[in-house]
Formats: sequence, C-alpha cells, structure tokens
Amino acid sequence: MTADHPAPEDLWDTVDALWTWLDADADGDAARPAGGGEGLLLRMLKLSEEVGEVAQAVIGATGQNPRKGVTHTWEDVEGELCDVVITALVALRTLTPDAREVFLRHLTRVRQRSLGTAS
Repeated sequence: MTADHPAPEDLWDTVDALWTWLDADADGDAARPAGGGEGLLLRMLKLSEEVGEVAQAVIGATGQNPRKGVTHTWEDVEGELCDVVITALVALRTLTPDAREVFLRHLTRVRQRSLGTAS
C-alpha cells in the first residue's frame, strides 16, 4: 500500500496514533480542554455526532428535505460512515489499551453467532 493508503495491518497503528494525538491535546488545547473521565464521556458522545452526520448525508443524498433538495452524494455517505468507524475505534482505544484484542474477540463472537463459523 502507499503512504496515502495504509495497509490493513496498519489500522491499529493509525488508531493508536490518532488516540495519542487526541489524548495529548486533551489537557493542553483550549479547544479541547476536557481530559480524564469527562474527556472519555465526550469521546463517546462524539460517536452520536458522527452518526448524525451519516443521517444528514443520507437525507441529503436522497433529497428528502424538500427545502434543501439533494445536498450530498453517496460518496459523502461513505465518508461519514468511515468517520463513524474511525471514531468508534478511537473511542474503544480510549477505553482500553487492548482495543485490538477486545475488538477481534468481539468480532469473532459476532461472526460465530451470525455466520456459524468457528474461525
């Protein structure tokens, strides 16, 4: 993969880097002053904001707001969904340094429950 598109195995390195960047600014940047427990809660709430942006993009892509018409593309929806995934992974990393293992364990349970596969 190129530097513009990290390899899939770099996913968790990127999540860790984003978490480090956000965590470093949590106590020193006036725009993001909350750290500790409050910072953790705000990081979780950021997910709701991102999901709302998905809804806004879908409404915009389908032209469901008669006052605004078509304001987004399905590519915009894809980007917003990616933001949800990234935000969720960073939130998980905020909860535990073992985010990769927690996620893979949970994904395995979901795969077994949904697809009936053991591996």
